[in-house]
Amino acid sequence: MRLCSKMLSLLIFSTALIQRTKYLKMNILNKIVAHKRQEVAERKERYPIKLMEESIYFDTPTVSLSAYLRRPDRHGIIAEFKRRSPSKGDINPYAKVEEVSIGYMQAGASALSVLTDQHFFGGKNADLTEARKFNFCPILRKDFIIDEYQILEARSIGADAILLIAACLTKGELHRLASFARSLDLEVLVELHAEEELAKLSPEANVVGVNNRDLQTFEVSISHSLQLFPKLPTEMVKISESGLNDPQAIVELRRVGFEGFLIGEYFMRDERPGQRCREFIQHIHRLEQLLDGAIA
Repeated sequence: MRLCSKMLSLLIFSTALIQRTKYLKMNILNKIVAHKRQEVAERKERYPIKLMEESIYFDTPTVSLSAYLRRPDRHGIIAEFKRRSPSKGDINPYAKVEEVSIGYMQAGASALSVLTDQHFFGGKNADLTEARKFNFCPILRKDFIIDEYQILEARSIGADAILLIAACLTKGELHRLASFARSLDLEVLVELHAEEELAKLSPEANVVGVNNRDLQTFEVSISHSLQLFPKLPTEMVKISESGLNDPQAIVELRRVGFEGFLIGEYFMRDERPGQRCREFIQHIHRLEQLLDGAIA
């Protein structure tokens, strides 16, 4: 009886711990969005839209993210510049945008993603502008976009595409923001975490991404992308995100039909992110050659 009692106590403790972890992780998204609303309100007062419209990038032709992801001479890697995360702390806090972004493109990446959130991720708008100066390729502004102001901001700092996270927005908000982005010649990546978010997808989106992190269990697995793939719109470019650190997984996802793969932390934890990206892409290429040879 004592053993059963101890096991029951342990089970209750474990369940409570899991529930607390879920609450904390779900709460961080709400916390980020709440902070972002305050941040945007403050930025509107300090940086009028007129100033953004005077940027040299505001009317510069954009580069198509969806087109680059479909290039046959590339493997669809969207390499991300990321200094830190709210859950894991510092990743590569002293990394230089110029060095890393050029390294990514020389490694064979299809596009760049630059985190511009400062409070939680240690990024800034100047990081994206810096990457723009040294690279002619699609650049995704990775941030928590909740307002048209941020889309004007993205255009002014040199972005070619924006991220809209379905979990942060209602269907109406997502459609409105996507339409506004397209009016500025910016492409739109909509990120999904769950099947029920498919109903929020806007036809204005160019790219749809499946985040492999389940917001209910917080497990990360490419099975999430594999399960959702058949339900994604055929006309959109499809990408997989999060937990992609195995070239074999990329090969598997490419065979299914995914055309893009957003990878940041795996590259950025290395002292030379560009070199790790190069080796990763080379490994993918070798695996696909072996697989094609075996099929032939």
